[in-house]
Amino acid sequence: MRTMPWHGKNVYITGGSSGIGLAAAMRFSSLGAHVVIFARNEERLQVALAEIERSRITDNQQFTSISLDVSDSAGVSEKMVRAVKEFGTPHVLVNSAGISYPNYFEEISCEKFRETLSINLCGTWNTCACLVPFMKTTRGNIVNISSIAGFIGVFGYTAYSASKFAVMGFSESLRDEMKPHGITVSVLCPPDTDTPQLIKENRTKPLETMAVAGNAGLISPDAVAKAMIRGMEKGKFIIIPGRQGKFIHLANRLFPGIAHAIMDIQIKKVHDSRGRV
Repeated sequence: MRTMPWHGKNVYITGGSSGIGLAAAMRFSSLGAHVVIFARNEERLQVALAEIERSRITDNQQFTSISLDVSDSAGVSEKMVRAVKEFGTPHVLVNSAGISYPNYFEEISCEKFRETLSINLCGTWNTCACLVPFMKTTRGNIVNISSIAGFIGVFGYTAYSASKFAVMGFSESLRDEMKPHGITVSVLCPPDTDTPQLIKENRTKPLETMAVAGNAGLISPDAVAKAMIRGMEKGKFIIIPGRQGKFIHLANRLFPGIAHAIMDIQIKKVHDSRGRV
């Protein structure tokens, strides 16, 4: 059997009980890695762990799950350090834990905004703060999950975009600091992904947001995970799955006004259909 780049490596994944995190865990399992998944819901963790174990390719691969709220810095420190002692230092850290509550700005409470930042941004900070000192010995990879809404603001995503823009900035700075230590930092920016989180988002997502988000397409969690690992192997900093997402990123960099002009047209169509000015 050909040795894979991730064969025998320790992979830690937050938000690993569903969506992109679970898909990434299964992908790494199928490449011979040892995987630890973290999430809040113990029942979902156990179901996910069984799926990950079914993807294994050798009998000596190890898997475990740990219930964890990434927004709790003390809890992250305690449980991550324990994981390192019992499971081993991670070669890969994937920060996939995140939430989204799309709605009109006036309908997003301060508490919901703080919760979004606490999990999406502070959660990423907390895990990195705890594990970076250990990862300096493995000279591995950190992948922080942002979003297309992390480099272009989207109608209805004032809280989410704020948190994901912050993840982008944090990752850029962290990348420069980690280079001398041999740690590669990447940021993953997927479009809408077919996950339980997206189903939950659609309950509060404004019609304008649905119209705009459709421009980037819908992608499967496995396709995102596959693109992520391929990007890691190429040493990419920004990893964008799907052609449409790449096009939006390029257009926003070269012609930032055009991307928003297109979104304005979609939003106006929704307003016109409602008879609004």
